[in-house]
Amino acid sequence: MIRVFYREGLIIKSTQLKELEKIEDKSNILWVDIFNPTQEEINWSVETFKIEFPSFQEREDIEISSRYWEEEDSITINTYFLIREEENAFNDTVSFIIKDNYIITVRYRELKTFREFVRRLLTNPSIYKTGFHVFSSILEIKIASDSDVLENVSKEISKLGKIVSSGNLDVTETVFESISYYEDLNMTIRESLIDKQRVLSSLLKSYKIPEDVREELRILIKDVNSLIDYTKFNFERLSYLQNTFLGLLNIEQNKVIKIFTVIATIFIPPTLIASIYGMNFENMPELHWQYGYFYALILMFLSASVPIFFFKRKGWL
Repeated sequence: MIRVFYREGLIIKSTQLKELEKIEDKSNILWVDIFNPTQEEINWSVETFKIEFPSFQEREDIEISSRYWEEEDSITINTYFLIREEENAFNDTVSFIIKDNYIITVRYRELKTFREFVRRLLTNPSIYKTGFHVFSSILEIKIASDSDVLENVSKEISKLGKIVSSGNLDVTETVFESISYYEDLNMTIRESLIDKQRVLSSLLKSYKIPEDVREELRILIKDVNSLIDYTKFNFERLSYLQNTFLGLLNIEQNKVIKIFTVIATIFIPPTLIASIYGMNFENMPELHWQYGYFYALILMFLSASVPIFFFKRKGWL
C-alpha cells in the first residue's frame, strides 16, 4: 500500500497503486508512506522517485554504513522500531529516505507511531514544512513510546522485587524466568535506543538539516541518552534481584544442609558403638555378658544425647 501526502491540504492521494497517476511535479509532496510493498509497488517507487530501495540486507545490517548514508540529493536512514506484543518484544527496521524536502517511509508492519503522526499531521499540517520535520516528529513520537514501554518495564521489575523481598521460595522457577524475560526485554529496548542514538548523531553532523530541526534532534538525542542510562539502571536492578534471590536460596539450602549435618553428627557415636559391638570377635568382654545388650543401648543413647545437648546450647537445634 502506498499513501501520498501533499502539502496543499495534505490529502491522501491514494491507497492503491492502480489509482496513482504518474507523478510529474513532486514539489508539493510532503510524505510518501510505503507499507508492506509488493514488487510492483517497489518498482513504481524506484521509477517515480529515482531512489535506491533499501534491500533486506541493508535493513537488517547493524553497521552504521547500512543504517545511515548520505548521497548528493538524499539521506537514507534505517532505524529500529521497538514492537512489544503481549509477552514478545522485538525490533523491526523502518526505512526513511529524505529527498528534495519530502520523505519516503518504508515499513512492513502496522505501527501505532505512524497512526499517531497521521493524526498530528491532519490536525496541524502547517508545522510540517519538509521531510526533515516529518522524520523528527515521527522519531519524537517513537522515543516517547519507548519511554512509556521502559517505564512500564520498570514498574513490572519493581513488582518482581516485592516478590523477591517476600522471601517466598515456592516461586523460584517463576522468579528466574521473569528475571530472564525482563533482561531480554531491557536489552531489546536498549538496542533500539542505541540505534536511534547513532542515527541522530549522524544526522546532527549533516549540513542538510534545517536549523530548527537540528535543535529538535539535539533534544531527542538527550532524551535517548537518558533512556539508555535508565536501561542500565534496570540491568543493575535485575542483577541485584537475582543476587538477592540466589542469596535467599543459599541461606535456605544452608539451613537444610545444617540440619542434615546435625542429624548425621548425632548418629555418628551410636553408629560407632553399634559397629564395635557388631564385630562378634571371640575375646570381646561384653559378648557373652547378660546385660551387654542393655549396656550397648545405654551407651548409644548417652552418646547421642550429649551432641543434642551441646547443639541446643549453641542454638543449632
